[in-house]
Amino acid sequence: MGIVEGKVAIVTGGTRGIGYAIVRDFLKNGAKVALAGSRKETVDQAIAKLAEEGLTDNVMGICPNLTDADSVKEAFDAVVARFGRLDVLCNNAGVSSRTALVDYTVDEFQKVMDLNVTAVFVCSQAAARIMIEQGDGGAIINTSSMVGKHAQPSGCAYPTSKFAVNGLTLSLARELAGHRIRVNAVAPGITHTDMVDALPDSMIKPLIASIPLGRMGEPEDIASAYLFLASDMASYISGAVLPVDGLSRP
Repeated sequence: MGIVEGKVAIVTGGTRGIGYAIVRDFLKNGAKVALAGSRKETVDQAIAKLAEEGLTDNVMGICPNLTDADSVKEAFDAVVARFGRLDVLCNNAGVSSRTALVDYTVDEFQKVMDLNVTAVFVCSQAAARIMIEQGDGGAIINTSSMVGKHAQPSGCAYPTSKFAVNGLTLSLARELAGHRIRVNAVAPGITHTDMVDALPDSMIKPLIASIPLGRMGEPEDIASAYLFLASDMASYISGAVLPVDGLSRP
């Protein structure tokens, strides 16, 4: 029996990288999962990949606009209609940026804040309403970042958004505790994703050399933290921002 056996989870940004690893781990550990992506095409591709491992019996795809409350409500209601309830929300969707301050446009800054912060608020609100009505608690887990503590030398919108995620996490943990809804965040360090693969070796090798554990993280390393925080093993943990970074620093 898996440690999230019988739980129903929604994972945003679930089509690749960390999000896909979260979906996969939850399914392998007995959860029913709604995999959320920005486009039906990528959601279908992710589910087809899961099918290769025989992991599609308890998964469905959704494609809401994460910054639109009506779109999110409709999608989340569809999950409840399919699986009967909602126990876990993983707010993993996000976008990064490394544009220098002098070159930043307001539109680019706002794009990062919309997906990394506004979407977390919108989805958390929708999930909390469902969980409160159910009356037996739940878990909301947000994706932060090590730069949400240490910042980074360019692309100021990204660390700003993750500082905001940390604040939202702690605030919602206090607000929702009376409903037995736990709210935590996972703060990954340098992780082997498509975004990192696109960086040149000249940038990556010094970063890896700075990590005391001697390697960058894998998506599965981050997914394991989500799995733990979603499980009953973390039933007395709320308001935590859990670093999963090999003690790396930017």
